[in-house]
Amino acid sequence: MHRPILLISLLAPLYSQQPGAWQDPSLHAVQFITVDSNVRLEVLDWGGTGRPLVLLPGGGNTAHVFDEFAPKLTPEYHVYGVTRRGFGASGFSSADDAAGRLGQDVLAVIDALKLDRPVLVGHSVAGSELSWVGSVHPDRVAGLVYLEAGYPYAYYDGNGPTMREFQGIRGPQAPNPRGPDLATFSTLQNWNEQMFGYRTPEAELRQTWTSTSDGRPLRFRDSPGSQMLFSIVMDTRHHTNIPVPALVIFASPHVPESWISKSLDPEVRKTAETYFTTLSAMTEKQADLFARGVPSARVFKLPGAHYIFLSNEADVLLKMRPFLAGLK
Repeated sequence: MHRPILLISLLAPLYSQQPGAWQDPSLHAVQFITVDSNVRLEVLDWGGTGRPLVLLPGGGNTAHVFDEFAPKLTPEYHVYGVTRRGFGASGFSSADDAAGRLGQDVLAVIDALKLDRPVLVGHSVAGSELSWVGSVHPDRVAGLVYLEAGYPYAYYDGNGPTMREFQGIRGPQAPNPRGPDLATFSTLQNWNEQMFGYRTPEAELRQTWTSTSDGRPLRFRDSPGSQMLFSIVMDTRHHTNIPVPALVIFASPHVPESWISKSLDPEVRKTAETYFTTLSAMTEKQADLFARGVPSARVFKLPGAHYIFLSNEADVLLKMRPFLAGLK
């Protein structure tokens, strides 16, 4: 269901908020902020005090993917999350310059919330938004945190692997849930955790899966924002001058998903070994290039999954806290 680096995923309709319906247990407020003509973005506010942090999800996800991660930061920071256009409850209209448009959306949210130089924390393809804001408007943010988000869509100097090369390597396909695994969203959540080794918040699954008339998970649904992300991933015009202090965390080596280690199929295990070896080698090179090319960056490598803030939550928080505390 989740594949490292493969960033264009699918979307589901929103869960119902009718009386008696399932309610998101995460303690956040929800508001909608207009960022463009006929485009409003869903913004989550987990509260907290101190410097504002703005969490940006990866490709195909919504801000609800941070429902269990964000509250760990509220004792020291005021934490927000933004669902980008074309996903979840956010509106959509396309734009020719996808990276610029999505970056401007982030600035529009910062302006609407009247945030003074927040820190942007982005997962996966959100690295594009971080790099756009950090290079084009470095005075607007105090720092950038790339969570498995420092790939060529965020930094590319022409010397390392391209996103086409990353996308070109293929690993084994994970089986899809079926039957009892789709009895409820809670069982889907448990299946997901057993298969991939980390826990996805149930609200995120309800945002990214369709459901049957009686409320059972059915399948992924496409999202109107996917094409914009595809153009970002395949674009090679990426920012190399990023003066803003940055914390860049890569999953290296990439840890095989749980279902692979449990598989008895020798072909699956062989394909997986080749895939993760190649992926980890390319990631190592990209991490080293980012560290050399962006003097403002502190680059760390953690053995983990692409969803590093879920698979390695404690490790990520351990790296984030001193970085955030040291920002001016």
